[in-house]
Amino acid sequence: MSKTNTIRPEADEDRQAVRELNQSAFGGNDEASLVDQLRDGGLVVASLVALTKGQIVGHILFSRISILTDDVPVSAVSLAPMAVLPGHQRMGIGSDLVEAGLRACTEQGDKIVIVLGHPGFYPRFGFSAELAQPLVSPFGGGEAWMALELEPGALAGVAGRVEYSPPFGAFE
Repeated sequence: MSKTNTIRPEADEDRQAVRELNQSAFGGNDEASLVDQLRDGGLVVASLVALTKGQIVGHILFSRISILTDDVPVSAVSLAPMAVLPGHQRMGIGSDLVEAGLRACTEQGDKIVIVLGHPGFYPRFGFSAELAQPLVSPFGGGEAWMALELEPGALAGVAGRVEYSPPFGAFE
């Protein structure tokens, strides 16, 4: 973790700052509204903030999703969204958030994480487009559609359609 950054779970009093951060980082309200809806729907697995000098400069959220297979649904987690204030990007904050978030998911017993994200960034954490190939994305994605096994072999033989919670419907 970067020396100047503190990563901690999001608190209730962080809600407005997290909303403004997502609006600034993504240039609109879609991701900020997604975070609010996931929170309000009780769908959050982990929500972390990064602070630099006491200011919230980054946020990451993981929520529950399912992989619908021919047999039984397989529980998984979606990493979305992740945001860092534009003036604080390329300083390791996003990496710190991903690492802390994956640790939190592992500690809670989650085994599979899915992301639709930058193919030049997420593979450094073990995400793989190849692992995600048997999983059908409602968003497309190509090389940006990636999966990570928090438990080795968790995706062995798993194939099917990934079903996101209703708040993600705005992005389909």
